[in-house]
Amino acid sequence: MAVFAYTALDTMGKRTSGTIDADSRTGALDLVVSRGLSPLAVQEKQNGKERAVAATPKKIRLPHSSVEAFTREMANLLGAGLPLSRALQLLRREASNASAKHVWGSIHDNVVGGKSLADSLAEWPKAFSTVYVAMVRAGEAGGFLDVVLQQTVDFRTCDQDLKGKVTGAMVYPMVLGFLAVLVLIFLMTFFIPRFSNIFAEFGGNLPWLTQAIVGASHAVTKYGLFLLVPVIVGVVYLKRAAQTENGKRRIERIILKTPGVGVVVARFALVRFCRMLGTLVGAGVPLVSSLRVAKEAIGNQTLSDTVVHAIEEVQRGASLAKSLAKSPQLFPASVIEMITVAEETGRLDKELQRLSVTFEADLDRRLRLLVSLAEPAMLFVMAGIIGTVVLGMLLPVFNLQELVH
Repeated sequence: MAVFAYTALDTMGKRTSGTIDADSRTGALDLVVSRGLSPLAVQEKQNGKERAVAATPKKIRLPHSSVEAFTREMANLLGAGLPLSRALQLLRREASNASAKHVWGSIHDNVVGGKSLADSLAEWPKAFSTVYVAMVRAGEAGGFLDVVLQQTVDFRTCDQDLKGKVTGAMVYPMVLGFLAVLVLIFLMTFFIPRFSNIFAEFGGNLPWLTQAIVGASHAVTKYGLFLLVPVIVGVVYLKRAAQTENGKRRIERIILKTPGVGVVVARFALVRFCRMLGTLVGAGVPLVSSLRVAKEAIGNQTLSDTVVHAIEEVQRGASLAKSLAKSPQLFPASVIEMITVAEETGRLDKELQRLSVTFEADLDRRLRLLVSLAEPAMLFVMAGIIGTVVLGMLLPVFNLQELVH
C-alpha cells in the first residue's frame, strides 16, 4: 500500500488537496473520484516527497478488435454526455484483457493529469496509428470528438476490409512462388546429383545444358550456405534502405512504375485518401486540417508528397480540385472533374465518400485481373524451370551410346 498526494476539484469547483492510501495510482484515482472529486493530479509520495510515476513501456500491441471496441464505446459514452475522464474510467473497468486494461488506465491517468486525449493515445504507437491520433486531435480541436470517433470506427472497418482484399489477392501468387523455390531446391540438391553420378560413371562429354545444370547443382550443394550470404546481405540492405526517407522513396517509385502493380498501389492510396478526407470534412473538420490528416492515410510517401503541394495551394486560396490536378498519378482527370462539381455544389464530403466506394470496386477488379495474370505467369515459370531441368537430364540419355565407351 502506497501513499498518494492528490489535487482535485470538489462539486463547487473549489480546489482541494490531500493524501490517500492505494495499491496503485489508478486505484488512487478511483478513490478520489469515489469521493465526488474531480482529480487534477495524483502523485505517489516516497520518503515524504512526491515523485512522478515511472513511464511504462509503450510497445504493447493490441488487437484490432480491442481498439475498435474502445473507439466505438468511447464515441457512444461521449455522445451520451459523459465527461471524457469518466468515460475512460468505465472503459478501463470493462476492458476484456490485461493489456487493454493497462493501456486504457494509462490513457485515463494522462487525461486526468491534464494531457489531451490525442497526446495520450500517441504514447501507444503500436495500438493507435498516426492517422487515428490525427483524427482524434482534429475532433478535440473542433469540439466534436464523439462524431470523429464514430467516423474513425467506420473508416477503420472499411480500411481493414480494403487491406484484406489486397492481402487475400496476393496469397495465391505468393504460395506459387514459394512452391517454385521449394521445387527448385529439391531438384538442385536431390534429383540432379543422383543423375550426375550416373553420368560420371559413363564418362564422355555431356551436352552444354546438362553441364550447366549439373554445375549449378554442384555449386548449390557444396557452396549453398556461402551463396546465401549475398542474398541475406541484399535483404538486409533493402530493409535498411526502406527505413530511410530517400531509400523508401526510391523503392516506392520503382513500385509505382511497375506495370499493373503501380496502378493498383495508386488506386489503393486514392481510396484511402478520399475516404479519410470525406470522413473528416463530413465531421466538420476544416479542409486544410482534413488534408493534413488524410495525407497520412495514403500509406505511400511518394504519393503523400504530391498532396503536400496541394495543401499549400489550398492555403493560398486555390480550390481543392485545382490543387489536386497537379498530381495526375494519384488523382485521374475524372476524379478532378467530380471534385470540381462537388465543391461547386457544396457536397464535397458525400462525393469523396462516393468516390472511395467507386474506386474501391475498380481496385477490386484490377486486383482480380492482376491475380488472374499472375497465376498463369507463375505456373509458366514453374513449368519452364522444371521442364528445363528435366530436359537437361534427359539429353544425355538420348546420346547414351556416345557416352558409353
